[in-house]
Amino acid sequence: MINAGSVCGVLLVTALGLAQDKPAEKNLKPGEFDPYNEVVKDINTNSFAKAITDLDIWAQKFPDSEYKDDRAAFYVQAYAGANQPAKALEAGAGLLTRDLGTVFPGAAGPPTVIRLLYSLVWAIAHDPNPTPEALAAGDKAAHLLMAYDQPIPGVTPADWQKARVGMKEQADAALLAIAMQPGIQAMAKQPPDCVAADAAYARVLGAFPDKYVVSYELGRAMRCESKDQPAKLSAAIYEFERAAVMDPTLGDPKGDSKKVPAFADSAYVTVHGSDEGLEQLKQAVRQSPLPPEGFKIKTATEIAEEKRVEFEKSNPQLAMWMQIKGLLADTAGEQYFTEHMKDAAMPQLRGVLIAATPACRPRELTVGVPLPDAQQSLHAEIRLKLDKPLAGKPELNQEFQWEGVGTAFTKDPFLLTMDTESTKIDGLKTSPCASTTAVKKK
Repeated sequence: MINAGSVCGVLLVTALGLAQDKPAEKNLKPGEFDPYNEVVKDINTNSFAKAITDLDIWAQKFPDSEYKDDRAAFYVQAYAGANQPAKALEAGAGLLTRDLGTVFPGAAGPPTVIRLLYSLVWAIAHDPNPTPEALAAGDKAAHLLMAYDQPIPGVTPADWQKARVGMKEQADAALLAIAMQPGIQAMAKQPPDCVAADAAYARVLGAFPDKYVVSYELGRAMRCESKDQPAKLSAAIYEFERAAVMDPTLGDPKGDSKKVPAFADSAYVTVHGSDEGLEQLKQAVRQSPLPPEGFKIKTATEIAEEKRVEFEKSNPQLAMWMQIKGLLADTAGEQYFTEHMKDAAMPQLRGVLIAATPACRPRELTVGVPLPDAQQSLHAEIRLKLDKPLAGKPELNQEFQWEGVGTAFTKDPFLLTMDTESTKIDGLKTSPCASTTAVKKK
């Protein structure tokens, strides 16, 4: 729980000591000292559940006590200490409508007011579903705590300055929690109102650009939206990475500093297909709370499509063959050949000569088609049957291109047979055949 002790030790001791002092202008009724003192002891020993019980007894016995305001402040502190934020805000709302300096005068006033405000800002930051009244009370308590500048007797100026720094930090945290409520409530709906949450968290991020938990929650809202608006997914990953890079524990010093970065990186790789470009993104998120206009992370599918298009441009014949081979290698490949390729003219293809039959003036060529950057050796994929022998001996392992007509196909082993006119073979080098003149015996 947030209390005066979290500001500084001197302030806590002073506040608790003064809490038991009774202002001169107030009087305890006969018999009222015991319940009052019992509550003070409960608060001082952090026995908050017992304090609530003792406060109820006090209120029942002395409903018109001159210490009703002090009792209300004790209720706030007890409920907050017992982790009942909604009740703490309800108990303190009435006090906030009045001038706290007048309600709690004298030397005991400042520590009482600080404890009250601290308890209320803690409560609004921990109430999972605050009412509009609770939000209003929390907002007012935060602003009062942030602006409170009345020193506490017995606290040195140095300690008071440290205390004020802590007071402003806690008030700022409460205001952040209040600002995030519209987004939290939108995401809690069934189904979540992703669009409203996106808009709400974007507004909060504009007001609190250095609160990286907001980036994370904005990312969640955007990812939720991406089911209907796929373009939002890139922005969501930007926000996840920003939170992971700038504050991996999301403001919790005891949090797991690896969990959020691992999640953000995994989200990027899942979409992009690899971690290529991830380091550049981690540098970019440091520059702005929101992604730049037109920001987009290319998906693995988009990258594959770009590569396919580029490959087809630079290797049109190989791309054509890969498409044909894919259709033929499919389970219905033989049927596809019969219905679409048999006796049909095919586009110009390119391959490497593996064998020629016969070696000199061949009528049949066996061809393999190398893939880019392929390490394995070539194997026969296409057989070309020529209309007439070639003039000479073709050199093996050379690339050439041809046009022809599909005439036969076997799936296992894979082999496509084509009839080809020798005049439609281009780029195939040949050398003269060796002389075969017979030598007669004398």
